[in-house]
Amino acid sequence: MALDEPKDSDTVHKVDDLQFIMDSAFLEKAQPVKVDFNQFGFAISSAIELQKGGSCGGSCSSGSCG
Repeated sequence: MALDEPKDSDTVHKVDDLQFIMDSAFLEKAQPVKVDFNQFGFAISSAIELQKGGSCGGSCSSGSCG
């Protein structure tokens, strides 16, 4: 999740005073997408299954972020 401005290729969902912006093509693959607030911040879930990896949630090719 990051701050961004909507582009022509984005889908915008407004909830109260917040805007959630997602690339429309990615949304087609990921839906349904759910954003929940919890004690740690936000939890985002979707139909896309993330690969299991190191301690950084699978985004490091070496298996650790150290």
